[in-house]
Amino acid sequence: MFWRIASFLLCLSSGGVLGWALGHEAGAAAGLAGGSLLWFGIDLARATQVVNWLRRGAPAGATPGSGVWGQVADRVRRVLRARDAQAAEAGQRLQEFLSAIQASPNGVVLLDADGRIEWCNHTAAQHFGFDPDRDLQQLIGNLVRDPAFSSYYAGGNYSHEVTLQGAGTSSLRPVRIAVHLHPYGEGRKLMLSRDVTAVEQADTMRRDFVANVSHEIRTPLTVLAGFVETLQSIDLPQDERQRYLQMMAQQAQRMQSLVNDLLTLSRLEGSPPPGAAEWSAVGSLLAQCEYDARSLAKAMGKRLEITFAPPPAVEVSGSPTELLSALSNLVSNAVRYTPSGGEVVVAARRLDDGRLELAVRDTGPGIAPEHIPRLTERFYRVDRSRSRETGGTGLGLAIVKHVVQRHGAELRIDSAVGAGSTFAIVFPAARLRPSANFAQPAATEPAAG
Repeated sequence: MFWRIASFLLCLSSGGVLGWALGHEAGAAAGLAGGSLLWFGIDLARATQVVNWLRRGAPAGATPGSGVWGQVADRVRRVLRARDAQAAEAGQRLQEFLSAIQASPNGVVLLDADGRIEWCNHTAAQHFGFDPDRDLQQLIGNLVRDPAFSSYYAGGNYSHEVTLQGAGTSSLRPVRIAVHLHPYGEGRKLMLSRDVTAVEQADTMRRDFVANVSHEIRTPLTVLAGFVETLQSIDLPQDERQRYLQMMAQQAQRMQSLVNDLLTLSRLEGSPPPGAAEWSAVGSLLAQCEYDARSLAKAMGKRLEITFAPPPAVEVSGSPTELLSALSNLVSNAVRYTPSGGEVVVAARRLDDGRLELAVRDTGPGIAPEHIPRLTERFYRVDRSRSRETGGTGLGLAIVKHVVQRHGAELRIDSAVGAGSTFAIVFPAARLRPSANFAQPAATEPAAG
């Protein structure tokens, strides 16, 4: 400020002295006026330089000029630098916050006071079929047309959530989305969504499981209760009494088989996967399955051609009990569903990539394509009446599926109505080793089905 005053006085005095020298009193007055105009012109030029510097958006560059206007420019530069740093920090925090929301497994949609989409994450776009760029500023009511959501949005009571059909839903793969609105700010709303398809399916499976178990147990219990009441109230001949007792024993055996299968499933689901410390020879497993298959066919009074091809001399790592259970279920199913005069072929072979395939082929009635994806569901039956006649519990293939998954194997099903079925378990090469007890025979191809 001192130099500013000093420069002004210097201009005045210089102009006055020069004017006095040229024109005495009149010249001095003109000189003072000229010196003042010169000073104001120089000051205006410096101010204009600073203004232009600001207009160019160059606060980060060198400060223009010196003096007071230079100090003003320097202070402006510092203020703008601090503001820019704060804005950059706020922007970085906003981006981190948005990135965190993007990574959320739940959908997030921000709605303005008019119900227009201000922002949404990718999860919400998948849930509702939005385009995160194209659908910005679109009314949510125009994009989510489910009547349940329209009623929920218009009702204003957001203390609960509403469940809708999600984008991409179909009859084979339903998608269910739970939506919850949370008002905030001045009329704005935060819309959260989450995929509850698995939760609803689990709840449905639980209800179906309880209903199926109750139904499966109730039927033999009803038969048993009727026989017991008959035996208690009527004096029957010895042969008829014996027949009733035999039928009661069959129903009791049926319930026992059901309970055993349920316990097996529970153990498979609740225990850790089997390790690789135990080894089972494929020949021993198939020998036990062959004995059980022939015994079952004899007990059912069926005349079947049961063939077990010579197995390769390999061993499989895992739980021997689980492996035998899975193979026995496949073989027993083939025996149960193949009519008399039919054929059951069981064969094991090494594939070109080193894996082992254990295939069970039958000449039964076959299975329609629409039923194959659901065969491993608990209590799923293609034909309930036929299943009851064969004495199955409806849990065999569910047990097979769990055993296969626990051993890192693959279950393959190939079937057609009227052409029989082939069920094959393919074990990875990492779970195989040569057997020391048998010479390695040539691999046997399973008969074509």
